[in-house]
Amino acid sequence: MPSKSVSSHTLCSFFFLSSWLPQMVPFQGSHWETSLLAFRASLPMRAQPKKKKKVDVKREQAQKDRMKKKIKKLEKAAPEMIPIEDFITPLKYSDSNRVRSLTPLSFEETERRVLLMKKWCLFKQKQDKAEKKAIQTLVEAQQEALKELRLESEELYQAAIRRDEGLFPFERDGPNYTPPLPGYDPPEGKCVDITKVYTQ
Repeated sequence: MPSKSVSSHTLCSFFFLSSWLPQMVPFQGSHWETSLLAFRASLPMRAQPKKKKKVDVKREQAQKDRMKKKIKKLEKAAPEMIPIEDFITPLKYSDSNRVRSLTPLSFEETERRVLLMKKWCLFKQKQDKAEKKAIQTLVEAQQEALKELRLESEELYQAAIRRDEGLFPFERDGPNYTPPLPGYDPPEGKCVDITKVYTQ
């Protein structure tokens, strides 16, 4: 077949119109020949690469130096402690003008309290003497028993005076100033959490 010449104006017009087609039209012919519409796939590949921004070496070095100075300053500074508000007395309670007014006691009430205190002191003094006397009696009895045991058997005496390693730690619940009330149901109350959160 005689070859048909295609002008450049016709080729450009055909290529421009091909961009408005919904899909690429297949070219019927030899597999060695390429359709003009196939050039559309190669157009995005011809975009020029973006130019890299020039890095200012002096500016970058100055920024690194500033960061190093900040780090050194933070290392030298003492760590900031979180305040414990339970140990800080509010200013409204530290006012020297704040004086609690007490109701004056009558003469009879004052005399009653003084006599009650004297009776209490006398009771505690007798209690202390009785406890010391009981302890002294027990120690004397223990020493007498150890002497008699030593006369009977030296082996039993050494076993008796041997230290008890399981005696300590010794735990004991002492007497309370206010004994528990039978059948008392304590109220639950309300709890409002006002704890401040500190971030470092």
